[in-house]
Order: sequence, then C-alpha cells, then structure tokens
Amino acid sequence: MTLFLRPTSFKRTLFFVCVDLLLSLGTFYLAYLLRFNFHIPESFSQSFWLGYFVLVSFKVAAMFWFKSYFIIWRFFGFSDAKNIIKAHLLAYGGFVVFYLFFSSWFQPFPRSVIIIDFFLSLIFIGALRTSKRFWNESFKTHAVKPTLLLGVSSKTGTIIQSALKNEIDYYPVAIVALGEDESAKNAYINNVKVYDLDGLEKLVEEKQIKAAILAYPVPQSELRKLVERLNAVDVNEIKQIKLLGSEHEKLEDLSIEDLLARHPKDLDLDLIASFIKGKSILITGAGGSIGSEIARQCDRFGASSLILVDNGEYNLYQIGEEILDADLRLLDVTHREVLEKLYREISPQVVIHAAAYKHVPICEHNPNAAVENNVLGTKNVIDLSIANGVEKLVIISTDKAVRPTNVMGATKRITELYAQNIDSVNTEIVAVRFGNVLGSSGSVIPKFKQQIEEGGPVTVTHPEITRYFMLIPEACQLVLQTAAIAKGGELFILDMGEPIKIVDLAKQMIRLYGKEDEIDVVFTGLRPGEKLYEELLIDESEQKTKYSSIFIAKPTQYDIVKLMRDIEALLKAEDKVSALRKIVPEFTRKDLI
Repeated sequence: MTLFLRPTSFKRTLFFVCVDLLLSLGTFYLAYLLRFNFHIPESFSQSFWLGYFVLVSFKVAAMFWFKSYFIIWRFFGFSDAKNIIKAHLLAYGGFVVFYLFFSSWFQPFPRSVIIIDFFLSLIFIGALRTSKRFWNESFKTHAVKPTLLLGVSSKTGTIIQSALKNEIDYYPVAIVALGEDESAKNAYINNVKVYDLDGLEKLVEEKQIKAAILAYPVPQSELRKLVERLNAVDVNEIKQIKLLGSEHEKLEDLSIEDLLARHPKDLDLDLIASFIKGKSILITGAGGSIGSEIARQCDRFGASSLILVDNGEYNLYQIGEEILDADLRLLDVTHREVLEKLYREISPQVVIHAAAYKHVPICEHNPNAAVENNVLGTKNVIDLSIANGVEKLVIISTDKAVRPTNVMGATKRITELYAQNIDSVNTEIVAVRFGNVLGSSGSVIPKFKQQIEEGGPVTVTHPEITRYFMLIPEACQLVLQTAAIAKGGELFILDMGEPIKIVDLAKQMIRLYGKEDEIDVVFTGLRPGEKLYEELLIDESEQKTKYSSIFIAKPTQYDIVKLMRDIEALLKAEDKVSALRKIVPEFTRKDLI
C-alpha cells in the first residue's frame, strides 16, 4: 500500500489530468448556470457536451505544452502560475478558432459561456495548484525554498528526489549547466529543466529563487565567480554536498574556507604514508589546531603509536576522544625533567613539535611567558630529541618569523636558528614555516563568524592588511611531506598561495550570511607588533624541491656556542625585547619604532 501511494512522475501527471478534467466539467457547468441564471434550457444540452470535450481537449494539450502537469504540487511557484495562464489563453484561443470554423456543429451555443468559463477555470485550477504550497508555508515550521541546482551529475537527480520525499527544506525549480554540462542544456532531470549559465540572473528573478545547491565540487576560481553572481541577485544561501564517512552525504553551507583556501596540487600521500606508517610518533601541542590535525593525519597514515603531549587538559581530552588508542600526556615542554623522563620511557622515532604560544597580542603583553614557552620549550625538545636518538624532529614555525615585528615572531625565529645550527648528531632536524591556516583557534574566521552572528560590526585592524591562508588538513599534510623529504638542517617554506586582504574576507563572509545591508566593517587600527602583510621568505635565495608547494630557505649561520649563551641571557633578561633583538637584529617591534 505504501509503495502504491509513493509519488512518481506518472502518478502525479495522471492525478492532475484527472482532477483538471473534473474541475473543467464543474467550471463549464457553472458557467452555463451563470449564463442562464441557473436554469439551462434543454436545447443546449447537446452543445454542452460537445463544447466541453473540445475545450477540455485544447486545455489538457495546452497544459502539457507548458509543462504544467510536470510540476511538483507543493513546489508550485509564480512561474508555474504564469504557465497556467498562458495555457488557458492558448486553449481558449484555440477553441474560439475551432468554433469559428465549425460553428454549425455547436448550434445552439452560448458564446459568452467561454468567457465566463475562462475565469472560473483559472480560479479553480489555480487554487488547486497553490493549495498545497499555501498549506506548507502557512502551517509548517520551515517553508521550503525555491532552489537552483548548480551542475548536472548523478547527485542532481538525488537532490530532486530528496526534495520530493520532504527530506530537505528546498525544492529545485531549475538546474544550471556548468562547464562540461553544456550538452545537457534544455534537457529535463526529474521534470526540472536545465538552463544555460549565461541566463543565471534572469532565471533567479523569474523563478524567485532563494537558495542554490552545488551538485558537485567546482574549481575554486569558477566557484568564486559563481558565488559573486549569486550574491549580486540576493541568493546568499548556497549549499554543497559533503561526504560523511564512506557512504553518507549531507547538505552543508558553502564556507569561506571553500572560497579562499589554497589547495596544493602536489600532495604526495603515498610518500607521507611511507614516512608515517609503523613509526612511533610524539606530537607536542597535540591539542592545538595544527597539532591535533597532525595527530589525525598520523593516525590516518598508520603510525604504530601516537604519544600526544599538551599542557591543556581539555584540548588533550578532545583529541583523545577522536584517537582512542593515543597515549595522552598532560605536561609542559618547559619542564625539562618531566619531558626527559617521557623520552626515555617511549623512545619515539619521530617528534613533531607544535607546542607554542602563537597569538601575537597575548605574546606582546606577556613576553616572559612567550620566551619561556617558545624558546626554552623548543630548545628542550631539540636537545632531548638529539640526546635520545630520535630519527627525525619537525619544528613548526611561522611566517611571522620573517623580519619579525612582534615578540612571537622573534621567538620563533630563534627556534629556527637553533634548529639549523645545533649539532644534531644522528637526528634529522627540520623546521617548517607557513602562514595562517583557515579556521584555526583564534584566527579571524571564527572571530568574524561570531561577530556576524551577534549582529556586527565586523572589526578589521587595517584596510590594507593581508594574510596567507591554507586549509588546516592540507597544511598539515604538507608538513608531513616536508618531513619525509628532509635530510636534516633545512628550513622549509610552504607555498601558501596568494595573500588575501582581510577586509575582502570579512565582506565575503558577510555576503555568505546574507547580511550585506545589515553589518558594517569597522577598522580598529593595527595592534602592537602586527604587520600589514606577512612574508614567507627572508630573501630570494630559496632552493626549490621536486614539489612546487615546498621550498628550502638559505640557511642562516650562527655560532652555536654564542647562540646558546645568548639564549641563556635571554631567559634571564629583564628586558626580553632587547635580548630578543640581540639574537634577531632584524626584529623591529612596531610600537617601539
């Protein structure tokens, strides 16, 4: 019984044809009643049935011509109403022409009935078509939205079927062909027509489209242009299909990460797997944005054991809930004795050091803590890795270490210098420098999201400030890839793509939320130590690798005995900024210039 009641295109068409036949009979009879003041002469009975059959034949044919029998009842919209009007004009016009040629067949026939029936038919058939849409939008919590499907793929039909089954709050009214879909133009998928991309704006207006769904991933450059065009015609709700696990899919909002992230084309997953598989790996700062993602990647690529270290209990707990067989260690890398005991206990083959204080304003106000954690903590990790024969040590660095203008950047530059100049014995030590990652804790994207959700304004420090961006998983995969090709002593630079203006990012996020007219961008001024733009290379003498996304910076020589003395003096110094500048002469703290 359930199978019989399940809607199909044939059942829907048959239902509407049958109902229209009955409604047309009713309106035609009512037109006769109104014409003859509710008393129809018997002599007109023969012309009644002939007139009805001829007229209803024209009407059904016209409704098929204008695709009025292929609409989904609950998705009836303004364009469908226009098609019903056009079908009636065509049908009744056709009847009039037929009557003029064969009027003798109809005698006697009251011609004014045709005019009366025209309006009655429009009212009754139109009311029937709109009834379910009216019911849904009046009594349901979530009204379905007229939706544009972007792209033709197997998922296109699936989305339409999901709408038919009330599984999503969207109803597809049109499909737009993208790229190689051109051959599908003017075709129909589940009775929804495929249109040309060139007419996008007109289509949105005619169909009163409120949302859009991507049927498959679109190249980023094409996606940006598409989103800009949709935003320009007030379509701000844009969805995409995301895979959950290996089989299940769901609709998710298109995110700013999808629009701005750089996707490296030279990720070598086989190389990463061969480097990670079967190894014992220690990760410091494993609860942070970078450390936790590196932990996930190492787990994915088959590490034999994962020892996750962090000084934050909740962060460590969170990543432990994801990687259930990880060995969680709550400790601080500045506590050398505790860290040394851990090294002796676990004897890691690979160490990835991601523990650091990274937020510029906090480090500016707390230079002592920044120096102790970033410099002393990293020195402890390097020294103990060498002493315990770790095969490979990877130090996570930052673009802020290039000609630093803040305490955080200067501390990271010192760790690079130490990693490059220390006698590493049998341990291959490599530092990897990259820029901002999208969505990390404390980054501008979560901050902007919160400000938009709270009603604004969105605050940007300067109209010209730019930053590099990359997705966290891809940045972490590149880190592991550099570790795999490292020989020891290198400072690797990750190509982060083109820098992005933060104000453009803010405006794009506001558009994605559909609040362009409600929320303003306010400039607050550069914070102490903040650069207008970040640099990844100190000079132009970097060395290329076989991968276009990975470069090697020219090493900086620094006498290791002197560096050790300078670091010791830094840790004891009252004036941390001056002591930092002694080791990193290019350090120019903005608020002290």
